[in-house]
Amino acid sequence: MVRESLHQENHKGNRLSDIILGGQDGLVNVLGVLLGVAAASQETRIVIAAGLAATFAESISMAAVAYTSKLSEYEYYLSEMRREREEIREKPEVEREEIRQIYREKGFEGHLLEEIVRVITSNKKIWLETMMSDELKLSRMDRARPLKSAALVGISALVGSLIPLVPFFFATIQASIYISILVSALTLFIVGAVKASMTVGKKTRSGLQMAIIGIVSALAGYCIGLLFRST
Repeated sequence: MVRESLHQENHKGNRLSDIILGGQDGLVNVLGVLLGVAAASQETRIVIAAGLAATFAESISMAAVAYTSKLSEYEYYLSEMRREREEIREKPEVEREEIRQIYREKGFEGHLLEEIVRVITSNKKIWLETMMSDELKLSRMDRARPLKSAALVGISALVGSLIPLVPFFFATIQASIYISILVSALTLFIVGAVKASMTVGKKTRSGLQMAIIGIVSALAGYCIGLLFRST
């Protein structure tokens, strides 16, 4: 029951990480593109075209990267699981001693330690899961994890990318730049604060940190755009 609860908490952490990764990356990158093109061209049509191109390219790219990354993790997990399963079958005494050492380091001794070792090694599934989590420090992964991660990161990147782009549909270039920066900074602050509330850290500090880093990064695009500003 405890192991299942930890597994669910780990999945929640993975989902939160995927959402923040996709949303923050999409928002900051597209904001940088928008500010750069806006500073260089001063033409709304070109800015929107560049923003939409960056939005979809960023979303697809982030989803693909998330998929391949998690797929590699999953394949590594499977290879380690196969290796551990073979070792349990071919060298049970060595693996049993490793279980004993793991729980000895946790503070168990004597009869209680031997009883824990006996119970764990009497069930091959529990034995294998214990070796994976406690010896190799690998969290259990399911086959659908790469696809789920790709979907979460891709959708989050899409939503995050649209946040700085929307103002350019309704306002002038100059007004859109200010509104986009303001809305993006506020969004990043909220995301940082929510992240702190669900993990550790102070909400205000985390929010300000994420907002400042994101906006400063995006302003690099604006500075580059100024170098190519048309007269």
